[in-house]
Amino acid sequence: MAKSSGKTIICASCGFKNTAPLANHRCVSCGAPVDDVGGEVALAEEDRRSQQQTFNPKWFLIAIVVMALLTTVIVFLLPRVAPLFDFEGSAGMMVAIPVWFVGGALVGLMSPGRTFLEPVAAVFLVALPTAFVLFTGQVVKTMPAFLYVLFCALGILFTLVGSYAGERIQMGPPPQPRE
Repeated sequence: MAKSSGKTIICASCGFKNTAPLANHRCVSCGAPVDDVGGEVALAEEDRRSQQQTFNPKWFLIAIVVMALLTTVIVFLLPRVAPLFDFEGSAGMMVAIPVWFVGGALVGLMSPGRTFLEPVAAVFLVALPTAFVLFTGQVVKTMPAFLYVLFCALGILFTLVGSYAGERIQMGPPPQPRE
């Protein structure tokens, strides 16, 4: 709980010192909703429920489905439909990384509250089999196995960035301060 003293209202989410009155009862810095009740400022109850504090298995399963589906369709099935797209070996890993970024952004956009760990854990479970299939399926060995592991790590990082971007897009722009 944050406290309100006089004309200064401290945000419970980020600790920013807002000056009253607040536009739409939102923090000027982070945009978190604040209520001035009895001299104390707290996050609004509905927003408190939508903020994820722990790992959510439901969104983890949804993230696995999204990542597996996008990877299967774009990296493995698209080359069968359009032979021009031959994502074999290293080319497949180069295509999989942006696919995982988009998957992280989609999960971030769809999920209520904060979901950063779920897409990252899901892509970890999808990236390893993808790298194995792409490594064993390449005709010309252009890249050693340890680079596939590094590409998987890069894909996991891009998924984290994508899920963060999706969450930020979902939250919308912060409210403008009143002057």
